[in-house]
Amino acid sequence: MIKINEASYKYSAQNIFEDISLEINEGEILCIVGPNGCGKTTLLECILGINKLNSGSILIHNTDIKSLKSAEIAKQIAFIPQMHDKTFPYTVREIVIMGRAVHMNMFSSPSRADIEIVDECLCTVGIEKLKDRPYTQLSGGEGQLVMLARALAQKTPLIIMDEPTAHLDFNHELIVLETIVKLVKTVGLTVIMATHFPNHAFYFENNGLPINVGLMNEKKFSEIGAPSRVLNEENLKNLFYINAKVVSYQMENGSELKQIIPISTKQL
Repeated sequence: MIKINEASYKYSAQNIFEDISLEINEGEILCIVGPNGCGKTTLLECILGINKLNSGSILIHNTDIKSLKSAEIAKQIAFIPQMHDKTFPYTVREIVIMGRAVHMNMFSSPSRADIEIVDECLCTVGIEKLKDRPYTQLSGGEGQLVMLARALAQKTPLIIMDEPTAHLDFNHELIVLETIVKLVKTVGLTVIMATHFPNHAFYFENNGLPINVGLMNEKKFSEIGAPSRVLNEENLKNLFYINAKVVSYQMENGSELKQIIPISTKQL
């Protein structure tokens, strides 16, 4: 679905990332993990067509993103940003309906089918009771769930997420992760997610999803592979300058649950 060839991007004279190459197939998850300022968000914006590469290429279904209009990209990729402003008091339902805009003519109103899709998406993320609430009155976590519902309403084969659980409590964080698992398993959704929480990658692996982790630092990926292979204690020390332990627990259903436990900051 996505193929990146020797991609490089710079802002003014500063290289943000360089010589990045990777492939993501339909129904796969890529978790991009790395410290603040390593270029994760900038790379996502390049895949979305917001930023233009200085060199290299990004292909969507073998078509260079540079040749696609914004509306064409929006039919392939939905985006959940890390931060979003709550400027106008639209209702939650109206915000989610905006995800259907790419499928409607400029001056048309949402159809009954559009409304049904929106209500289904609200139920999927568990916020149907909020549908008539003004968006400006929601908490940060509730607002993030609205963004997830809006992305689902867009009905794209790929969703890009930038720190999608950053403002969520444990319950709503699990709702997001469980929703991703369900959509990957049932409809073959493809997900690219930047996260500061490498345990998210283990969560998807523990649930049997096809997932790779890209360790991003010093302007490139130092390693890409399955969470069990690349999320080891040595890589975590080099990436985040911490001492950590990777532990496993045998679940009652026979599966293995892996998690990272941070111990201390690494002594420089």
